Amino acid sequence: MQSIQDLQAPSLPHAWAETHTEFHDAGLLEPQASRLAFADPEFLLRRETRGIRFQLEMLKPDLAQTEAKIEHTVVVFGSARFPDMATAQAKLQAAALSGEPQGITQAETGVRNAQHYENARVFAQLVAQSCSCLPDDEKLYICTGGGPGIMEAANRGAKEAGSPSVALNIALPHEQHPNPYVTPELSFKFHYFALRKMHFMMRAKALVAFPGGFGTLDELFEVMTLVQTRKARPVPILLFGSDYWKRLINMDVLVEEGTISQEDLKLFRYVDTPEAAWQVICDFYQLAVTGL
Repeated sequence: MQSIQDLQAPSLPHAWAETHTEFHDAGLLEPQASRLAFADPEFLLRRETRGIRFQLEMLKPDLAQTEAKIEHTVVVFGSARFPDMATAQAKLQAAALSGEPQGITQAETGVRNAQHYENARVFAQLVAQSCSCLPDDEKLYICTGGGPGIMEAANRGAKEAGSPSVALNIALPHEQHPNPYVTPELSFKFHYFALRKMHFMMRAKALVAFPGGFGTLDELFEVMTLVQTRKARPVPILLFGSDYWKRLINMDVLVEEGTISQEDLKLFRYVDTPEAAWQVICDFYQLAVTGL
């Protein structure tokens, strides 16, 4: 990270600059006074119309999900960097042939983490298969950030089980694209992280956090904070992969230092299998499902 920054530079990317990457016809973004205001991209992307863009990012995914009768979701987070098992094993074989120690070590880690991909895939299949017999107003649908890795695995599992799934993607500098398993009409892209977070919580009936990095931690603690402060109703918050999470975060330290209460440790649970994760959710809502 650079140690010297321009004080005048904006802290956040402008919607105007980001939208230039979306439009293939640059002429549509040229100022034109005769355009209707609501059909004028250049006008809608001004700083002064930011509040309108907030409203639009709130409204568009909400209407689409309502029309698709999706009211309850199980949100799945986790690393975007974990491959599926077949890919990971192929990389390990290639690394073994090269004989390069560091490459072999990295490939072995990839195979270990690929198990999380496969578990997320199976978990999503369980949710989709089990909910297929429920009434429409009780069905749970998989919702992810729409990217690769764990997100792809969950969308993939839902699709393999014949269920639609939601993706709340985000426009990033490295051009993250929706994974190929997302239901197209339920694949949304956001400019504002805040609005994306809001949508994750609006329909969430459970959060399953697989091992991940900064983004996963951000979403995890966002949900825990909302439930802890009673800004959101309690939902099952599941940390999948107890070995990873207990090595990463010593929650007991927070209690020992008085920064959280002992009761706050009940906000989440550790799970290690897709079946255990789904069972916790079923027990919490007393769902009468089959297939466990």
